[in-house]
Amino acid sequence: MANDAMKSCGAVIIGRNEGPRLEACLKSLAGQVACIVYVDSGSSDNSLEIARGLNTEIVELDLATPFTAARARNEGFARLHELRSDLTSVQFVDGDCIVVGDWVRNAQAFLVEHEDVAVVCGRRRERFPENSVYNRLCDIEWNTPIGEARSCGGDALMRAEAFKSVGGFNPGVIAGEEPELCLRLRHCGWKIWRLDAEMAMHDAAISTFGQWWQRTKRGGYAYALGVSLHGARPEFHWTREVLRALVWSAILPAAVALGFAVNNIFFVILAIYPLQVLRLAMRKGLARRLSWAYGLFMVLAKFAEAAGVLCFYFDQIRGRKSGIIEYK
Repeated sequence: MANDAMKSCGAVIIGRNEGPRLEACLKSLAGQVACIVYVDSGSSDNSLEIARGLNTEIVELDLATPFTAARARNEGFARLHELRSDLTSVQFVDGDCIVVGDWVRNAQAFLVEHEDVAVVCGRRRERFPENSVYNRLCDIEWNTPIGEARSCGGDALMRAEAFKSVGGFNPGVIAGEEPELCLRLRHCGWKIWRLDAEMAMHDAAISTFGQWWQRTKRGGYAYALGVSLHGARPEFHWTREVLRALVWSAILPAAVALGFAVNNIFFVILAIYPLQVLRLAMRKGLARRLSWAYGLFMVLAKFAEAAGVLCFYFDQIRGRKSGIIEYK
């Protein structure tokens, strides 16, 4: 079974200036897949030399066209299909990740047994959660429910037939491209599944508040972009997330400010923010060290997300397209 999985599955890795992380990623897939394509988005470090040194097929994106992860994955898949049109599945991986153990074999077996499933993902963990509170928050973020899911993340095994049938990723989506793809797959009758299995180790490498803010802001931009594409019935794609960000960061503070101009009693309403921190901390267990930080950053995240939402709408008004939003 392991040999069959290797023969029928390829991998597409995307990255930019990943350096040693890319080397670890490439080595983790050795022996697990039949063919690997690395797509580079204008690296200025030694990423390309690392990939060449490991005899990896390389696609260098044309600098004349804006970079997006969606575009990179599409071009990687196209090259993979040129090299091996017989491959039945593809493992998409971000270059800052390591694919764990027998993940590809187990995921491939699940696709074989479940013909209605297009995408399989597993548990993604942070490699160095102890390095910063932001890395630990990422590790919590990756821990989504097991079973049938609405979407996957950047690391997932996809059925090649299903991927091609919907035209792959939307190259114009600069963030949140995986949920957008999964939405179209689900509309075509395919299922998305998360297994109770270790899949990948991720290196977020977030050490500052500014990096965390930029990453979270990108999430807000993705929410607004998702609403513009699929926010209507029946999906209401990310409508709730956009409304929640705007309510907590803009509408509620504005209402308090207006009320305070009439009567200073309205200032008491701001107590809802520490109460929300407490409520979220209680979810994780108040005795746990990270619970209070989790509650605090989940509240702060609404302000960063709202900044991303507003950036998207400002871009729409000005008729411009944003490039990728990086935090590293």
